[in-house]
Amino acid sequence: MRTGPDMMLELACGPGLVCGVDEAGRGPWAGPVSAAAVILDPDRIPKGLDDSKKLSAKARAVLEIEIKQVAVAWCVGLASIEEIEELNILHAAGLAMRRAIEGLSVKPDMALVDGNYAFKLPCPIKTVIKGDSLSCSIAAASILAKEARDRIMVEMDTLHPGYGFAGHKGYHAAIHVEGLRRLGPSPIHRMSWAPVKAALAGELGAADAVFDDELSA
Repeated sequence: MRTGPDMMLELACGPGLVCGVDEAGRGPWAGPVSAAAVILDPDRIPKGLDDSKKLSAKARAVLEIEIKQVAVAWCVGLASIEEIEELNILHAAGLAMRRAIEGLSVKPDMALVDGNYAFKLPCPIKTVIKGDSLSCSIAAASILAKEARDRIMVEMDTLHPGYGFAGHKGYHAAIHVEGLRRLGPSPIHRMSWAPVKAALAGELGAADAVFDDELSA
């Protein structure tokens, strides 16, 4: 019985270097989208790897350090607010993935990509639904992508106070709704998102908690 991600999908790809790829930040109302690519050494797999959403903040922080120490190669890529607005969130996530793979110190022969969308990336890919729960490489990528983006949003909380970015990282939360109502959108808000549009129009009410993860694209 499976108890967590393993390296079976990587081994099934045959000889050559296999990277896991995952993104963080497709659903939030604010901030960039990040993606990570990780090539793991099969003989040096960090213990406790799993989908980043299933791990505590403390566990993610510890694993991020270990992943970076033992991985054959790793890289985090970002797509900006402007690129999200220009391309839409799906293709901006793909752009962040491309940047992550292109930034690796060695070129992978194959990429295992979380999800079911076949992005055009710099190497052959295999999509894996719920890949961060199945593949160690994708799980490692999910951790690096989330940790990198979370740090950015903590920094954004200092630059744009009043929205609570350090806590919710740009996702739906009562303090975020209230901040949008009082202050209007900040420069890092995704202006095409439904709740942000409502704030711009002065139509975002205190009870508007129905927009969670709602995308415009």
